[in-house]
Amino acid sequence: MPDGPHSDPRPAESRTATDGRPGEARTPSGGGPSAPPRPAPGGPSAYAGLPPAAPAAPDGRVPQGRPLHEPGTGGPGGTGLAPAGRDELRAVLAQAAVSAVEAVGGYAGGVYLRTGTPGLLRLAVLGGLPGPLFRPWWRMHINRPFPIAEAYRSGRTVALADAEEAMRRFPQLMAGLPFPFGSLYTPVTHGGDRFGVLVVLRPATAGRRVETADLDRMAGIAHRLAGRLADLTARGASVAWDREPDCVQLPATGTPPVRVGHLEWDLGSGAVTVDEEVRAILGAGPGGPPREGVPAGQGRTPARSVPRTADELMALLSPEDASGLRVLAARAAESEQPVSRRIWVRGPDGRPWLLELTAHRPGRLSGRLVDPGTGPVIAAAADRLPRGMLSADRLGRVTFASRTAETLLGSPRTELVGTSLYEALPWLGHPAHEEHFRAALLSEEPVHFLAHIATGSWLSVSLYPGHDGLTIILAAEEQPVYTPGSVSAPGGGLAAGLGSPADRASVLYRPVALAIALTEAVTIRQVSAVVTEELLPAFGGRQLAIYLLEERHLRLAWETGFPQGFLDRFDGVALDARLPGVETLTSGRPIFFESMQRLADAYPGIPLDAHVGARAFLPLIASGRPIGSCILGFDQPRGFSPEERTVLTALAGLIAQALQRAQRYDSEAALARGLQDALMPHRLPRLRGVETVGRYLPGTQGMEVGGDWYDVIDTGRTIALVIGDVQGHGVSAAATMGQLRSAVRAFALSGHDPEEVMSGTNSLLIDLDPGQFASCCYADLDPATGVVRAVRAGHPQPLLRHPDGRTEVLDLAGGVVLGIDPDASFPVTELRLPPGAVLALFTDGLVERPGTDIDLGIERLRGTLAAVGRASLTDAADRLVHEATAATDRPDDIALLLAARPEPGGTPRTR
Repeated sequence: MPDGPHSDPRPAESRTATDGRPGEARTPSGGGPSAPPRPAPGGPSAYAGLPPAAPAAPDGRVPQGRPLHEPGTGGPGGTGLAPAGRDELRAVLAQAAVSAVEAVGGYAGGVYLRTGTPGLLRLAVLGGLPGPLFRPWWRMHINRPFPIAEAYRSGRTVALADAEEAMRRFPQLMAGLPFPFGSLYTPVTHGGDRFGVLVVLRPATAGRRVETADLDRMAGIAHRLAGRLADLTARGASVAWDREPDCVQLPATGTPPVRVGHLEWDLGSGAVTVDEEVRAILGAGPGGPPREGVPAGQGRTPARSVPRTADELMALLSPEDASGLRVLAARAAESEQPVSRRIWVRGPDGRPWLLELTAHRPGRLSGRLVDPGTGPVIAAAADRLPRGMLSADRLGRVTFASRTAETLLGSPRTELVGTSLYEALPWLGHPAHEEHFRAALLSEEPVHFLAHIATGSWLSVSLYPGHDGLTIILAAEEQPVYTPGSVSAPGGGLAAGLGSPADRASVLYRPVALAIALTEAVTIRQVSAVVTEELLPAFGGRQLAIYLLEERHLRLAWETGFPQGFLDRFDGVALDARLPGVETLTSGRPIFFESMQRLADAYPGIPLDAHVGARAFLPLIASGRPIGSCILGFDQPRGFSPEERTVLTALAGLIAQALQRAQRYDSEAALARGLQDALMPHRLPRLRGVETVGRYLPGTQGMEVGGDWYDVIDTGRTIALVIGDVQGHGVSAAATMGQLRSAVRAFALSGHDPEEVMSGTNSLLIDLDPGQFASCCYADLDPATGVVRAVRAGHPQPLLRHPDGRTEVLDLAGGVVLGIDPDASFPVTELRLPPGAVLALFTDGLVERPGTDIDLGIERLRGTLAAVGRASLTDAADRLVHEATAATDRPDDIALLLAARPEPGGTPRTR
């Protein structure tokens, strides 16, 4: 998606977009107050700004309960902060995420934070959802077509009311999470510093746009969070996040509190004295407590007076409970030893109370009245059901298990309660079942499916989600008419494969995700990586190999999951070899083996990498032209349903088309790289009185080669230092670069001054290609005096490091880029390069980062150059490009040229 500047003149942190147009939300800045947070359903929000960080637990964690996580998830370390700063960062992020969820009526949320890798965001805090279940969304590159990346790049809130709007604007999001939910994404920015993105998931509001008040609340919380993060940064702490997310339990809503009150009962006089808690439980005073599920201020039970006698207390109870209470009191009073008696009584609102009476001395009873909420009623009701019931919070921790659930799962409730769902339900780790749980947690709609558990039996599973967790209903089922067992190798007992109806439905979106991702892959390596990331998880595969046809032989282009070196024996096989990978291509038919034994029977003597598993061999054919073959491997025997075979065959066609495009792209890239390599200087000239060093790095995205160049020209009188950047990439850009380099060199060697060199090159480019343009910087250096006469055409300003280490960004007068205006003028600026000083010319690829102002990149480069100290020019060049060299996702190529006059006694060098 485009990543250019926006025309909106407002600061980035004060702009909001809901449907691609600027909205009306404003982030507070200066003295502008924000809208007050909206109370979450069921109670008011306690958030009124970000308070000081909460103290951490002894193990360094912010107190938040034990999240569902794999080993190491959410553990301490990895933020780059000292322990105190790390704990404060985690507390600030957790508070912001919880506050945002409550403020806009969400059920989950989190904060993505920048990392130590340029352009990469990581999920730092996740509230209301299990972390491992959403592992694929822990990392997000800011160039990806997702709302998180869009919010970060544009500095504007992205608001998606429902799945329809999300599918229209961000189809890849819905391909991965095809569920009906709404979501808000607000950038966390402070001045020109972008920290990350605040995210809230909430119920969809179909047909209604997100309210401006909700956008304002999100903007206000993000603004305060950015202020706290900026304060941490100012104190010397790094707020980069390079580890797993912290999981945070959200506050419960709508749950009656557990309350305990005390009373004294004088049996002689019948007087009863109660404390404030008993008054609250009884609903005494201006009005009783609100009924569960009714908004505050509405539906309160009628006001009751405080009971002052036993008769008044009995009057609040049903006749049968009152009779039982009298018997309990009499037995407690008659006991010779202090004894406690308990009885369940029903309150006026129908909920149970537990009353405990103790006789400490003759004629007087002390009592405790306990209002336990609705828990005992629910537990008792669940135990009477023929189906099993589990309850879990939104982090996936089991909070209740019924007796039937104990029987179905084969574990007592004492072992189930408190464990994660992955421990209580081991089959949950199956990709299809994980998808069902994601659907329930995100859509808040019931989900029903069948599960094949380790004992070989079947369970029907129903998930009923709510704001505070999940209710899971389990029931034993007979084996369905069609199951994976009907097409699997004999023996059964396997976990449910993808052949069952429930499994097939749960992964239908995967082909959509693969097709969308393939449209963005431009090289063979990128296509293969997409197939690995999308196709293997969709069908539970563990191995992948892609062979490409070259001169009637199959060459191994990609492999993952196979033993190292195993596939080498098949690399380069001819098309007459009797192998399944060859025959699937020559016949055009996919070949499926439900077990390794069946593969061995069909191809006697074929080397096998494993004795257990299954294999699928798919022909890669595009527009009737054979491209190669694809092998999918599985760790266990499994069946392939007719629907699966159809889908895999269709996906093989998509993969083949993508590989065909990638082959053409790679061929052109190789041509462009070869052309540029031939046109770029292989070695800079050895010069008297001047040392020069050049560096060039091609981009890592697709072909991304051809536009940038540098040159050093000995004119006989002066030394011309040249750097330029042609628009675009590929063969055309490389050819234009070669023409411009030749033109600049010809003009310079003809004795023209800098302005004439630039003007002549500009006219030549306009004549050669009116649609092409380029930036350039040309510096004419007199090695004897150090005088530099420089001219600039739309190019970034050079840097100058003085002998004392002081480094500045030069302010050269400049003209427009080359190739635009035939009458353009290019004024000359004169400066001096003293001995020991370094002049740095560079292209924008060295300082530009997606989503970051180029001025920040130039300042970062200036600081690096200032810090090189007495290092050689070669070491200085390596340091300046080090960060770019380490980046795996570099969208643009980079050129750098350094020049220096040696100090007395120094020896000029060139590299």
